[in-house]
Amino acid sequence: MSTLLNDWRDRSTHRRVWALAAPMILSNISVPLVALVDSAVIGHLPHAHQLGAVAVGASLYTFLAWAMGFLRMGTTGFAAQAAGRSDGAALRQILLQGLLLAMLFAVVLGIIGLPFSHLALDLMQPSSDLKDLTLDFFHTRLFGLPAALASYALVGWFLGTQNARAPLTILLTTNLVNIALNLWFVLGLDWGVVGCARASVLAEWIGVLLGLALTQKSLRDYPGHVAWPALKRWASWRPLLAVNRDIFIRSLALQSVFFLITVQGARLGDVTVAANALLLNGLLLTAHALDGLAHAVEALCGHAIGAHDRGALRRSLTVATGWSLLCSIAFAVMFLFTGHWFVELQTNIPEVRTTAFIYLPYLAALPIVAVWSYLLDGLFIGATRAREMRNAMVLSVALIAPIAWLTQSLGNHGLWLTFLLFMLLRGVTLGVIALRLNRSNGWFAGQGHGSLA
Repeated sequence: MSTLLNDWRDRSTHRRVWALAAPMILSNISVPLVALVDSAVIGHLPHAHQLGAVAVGASLYTFLAWAMGFLRMGTTGFAAQAAGRSDGAALRQILLQGLLLAMLFAVVLGIIGLPFSHLALDLMQPSSDLKDLTLDFFHTRLFGLPAALASYALVGWFLGTQNARAPLTILLTTNLVNIALNLWFVLGLDWGVVGCARASVLAEWIGVLLGLALTQKSLRDYPGHVAWPALKRWASWRPLLAVNRDIFIRSLALQSVFFLITVQGARLGDVTVAANALLLNGLLLTAHALDGLAHAVEALCGHAIGAHDRGALRRSLTVATGWSLLCSIAFAVMFLFTGHWFVELQTNIPEVRTTAFIYLPYLAALPIVAVWSYLLDGLFIGATRAREMRNAMVLSVALIAPIAWLTQSLGNHGLWLTFLLFMLLRGVTLGVIALRLNRSNGWFAGQGHGSLA
C-alpha cells in the first residue's frame, strides 16, 4: 500500500499522464460529439425511422471500421517500444506498414461491405423505410473507409511516439469539419440522412491528409532511414501481423456484441433502436473520454517496457488508474442526474424520449463497470500483449452468450443487463491475466517478441 501511495504522489508521473491524456480526451470527445450532432440534427426530423437509419447505418459501418482497430492499437505498441529504444528506422517501418495495411484492408472491406449490409438488415428485420434509408447511408459512408483506416494507423503511430498533439489536431479537425458539413448538408441543403453520410466521408479524407502532413515533424525528432529491403522480407512483417491478427479477432468479437445489440434493438421496433442509439451515444462519450487516459497508459507503459523501466511502468499504471476511477464516477453522477437533458438534447420525438428515459439507469451504471476494461486494454496494447487481449475477449463473449439467450424474454431490459455484464466480464478477464503476468514478471519477459527489428 505504501508503494502505491508513493507512486500516486509522484508529480512527474501525473504531469506525463496528463500531458498525453488531456489532448487525447479533448480529441476523443470530438468523436461522440459527431454522433451527438448526427442524432440532434436527424433526431429533430419528423420520423423515428430517420434517426434509426443513421443509428443502424453507423453501426454497420462501425462494425467494419472498428474491427480494423488493430491498425491503431498494434501500431501504438510497436511505435512506443521503438521510441523507447530511440530507433528511428523502426518507427519509419512501422508507419509505412500501418498505412499499407490500411489501404489493403479498405479494399477488402469495400468489396464485402455491400453483401454484408444486405445480410445484416435481413437479420434485423427492420421496417421498409428504415431499411432503405440505412442502405443509402451505409453505402455512402463506404467511400470514406480508406481515409478512416489510414487515420487509425496515423493516430496509433503518433501516440506511440508520445505525440498527443498530432492526434488531437487530426481528430478535432476531422470531427469539427464533420459537424459543420453535417449542419450544412442536412439543414442547409436538405440532403437528409445521405447528407449526414456525405459530411462524414469528406471530413475523413480531410483528416487523413492533415495527418500525413504532420508526420514530417515527428520523423525529424527520430532520425533514421527506411530499411526498404526489410519491407520485402516476411520476417519484418510477422510480429506486426501476429499482433494485428490477435487484436483483429478481439475487435471482431467486441464489435459482434455491439452489432448484435443493434440487431436485437431493431427487432424490438424503430422507436427502441432509436432510443438505444441515443443512450449508446452516452457510452461513446464516456468511453472516448476514458480512452484518453488509456491512450496515456499505452504510450507510457509501452515506453517503459521498451526501456525496461519497471518503476515507470508501475507509476504510470497507478496514476492512470486513480484518475480513470475518479472520471468514471463523475460520468456516472452526470448521467444519473442530468440524463434526461442528455436525451432531450438529441431528439424531440416524444415516444423516443419516453423510451430512452426508462433505460437511463443502465447508462449511469456503465462508466463505473466499463472503466476497468478500457484501462487494462491500454496496458496490454502498450505491452503488445495482443494474444492475451484476444483470449480475454473471446472468453468474455463465450460467457455472455448463454446469458444473452436467457434474457431475451426481458426485452430491452434484458439487452441492457446483458451488455452491463459483458463490460464487467471484459475487465475481470483482463484483470486476472494482468495479475498473473505481474506475478511472473511477464510484462518484460515477453517484450522481445514485440520487436520489429
